[in-house]
Amino acid sequence: MKEIILSHKLERNELLAGKYVPRENLIQAKKNLQSDLIKVITGPRRAGKSVFAIQMLEGTDFAYLNFDDERLVTVTDYDELLKAIRQVYGETKALLFDEIQNLKNWELFVNRLHRRRFNIIITGSNAYLLSRELSTHLTGRYVEFQIFPFSFSEFLKTKGFQVDETLGLKEKQGLLLNHLDVYLEKGGYPEVLVKEVDARNYLATLFESILFKDIVKRYGVRYTKKLDDLARYLVTNHSSEFSYTKIRSALEFRSVHTVENYTDYLMEAFLVFRVDRFSYKLKEQMKSPKKAYAYDTGVINAVKFKAARDSGRLIENLVAIELIRRGSDFYYYRSNNGKEVDFVLRKGLKVDQLIQVCYDIDDYSTRKRELSALVKAGKDLRCGNLTILTWDHMADEMHAGSRVHFLPLWRWLIEK
Repeated sequence: MKEIILSHKLERNELLAGKYVPRENLIQAKKNLQSDLIKVITGPRRAGKSVFAIQMLEGTDFAYLNFDDERLVTVTDYDELLKAIRQVYGETKALLFDEIQNLKNWELFVNRLHRRRFNIIITGSNAYLLSRELSTHLTGRYVEFQIFPFSFSEFLKTKGFQVDETLGLKEKQGLLLNHLDVYLEKGGYPEVLVKEVDARNYLATLFESILFKDIVKRYGVRYTKKLDDLARYLVTNHSSEFSYTKIRSALEFRSVHTVENYTDYLMEAFLVFRVDRFSYKLKEQMKSPKKAYAYDTGVINAVKFKAARDSGRLIENLVAIELIRRGSDFYYYRSNNGKEVDFVLRKGLKVDQLIQVCYDIDDYSTRKRELSALVKAGKDLRCGNLTILTWDHMADEMHAGSRVHFLPLWRWLIEK
């Protein structure tokens, strides 16, 4: 056991020696470091959770264990584990447990250490396992931070691009749009951007790894081909409505129940997330079709068959990711005459903002369709805060008695 912990210490030291892009919620995380709460870092595999924890613990003496190591998965005697930690690290009270969900009954072990006043930071790549165990055994004793692939602002930092007063220059805006185009294509996974590995190959491999390592093995999935088909279907049909019944028929699943379970697995592993159709009636909301989005546009481009890029749907997915990152309570909306608005943002019981996403607002028919749907939804939902996110058009206009704010996507992404 001691030899295993020593190898993890070498891994820790390599992580500490690295140079990293500071993540956006790092300051808030550091403020919580010395609290007596367990610090929980969740998010997709390879999105930077370990590095975030390392940045959070900078200047602190801490022990590090990575439970992605198969030698630790079968550990049952946690006292032996703690003994080995003490042998290697001495009396340090700070513990970083990486990918903790791989350890059986991890929550009991963590709870015991917490009662002994250890300062514990854990990371995990499975939303359900973590939330279930945390809510059951650690209620009120933890604070959670979600880490996703780089935001556009973090992407710009990897390129050394300064967001400053020169942003008013057309030349600099052109460079910014070039960066946004690359970000839309490659996504935000740190290794793709920082190490400049081939995005398609890396992300296709990551996609397969998440399916078979985080889902098939963990849940004992029998129909692996069906799981793979479903994952590819949802990722490539991102930003579109779906229903479990239609998927069952299209992919020839035996039951709707299996489709629902497999979709839940994909969401728990942070491959896709689901957005409900907005309705004031909960029953209607539950019965309505959903929309699926991927957590990274680079993954979409890596998984789908090579074809002409659908920029409109990609930037809609990008906006959905950013809304998740900002912690927004959001839905999509379809009026009784079939007109759709991409995002309904709610604060409490009130609809706070309606957002339509449109890549090419200069096309007359597209412009008319998007404006008509947005204004109709504004009247239906009694919301006057109407925004259309465009590729590079900015204006305020009146349409059918309602004021509509046109805003470039890049500006919305960096002005939070």
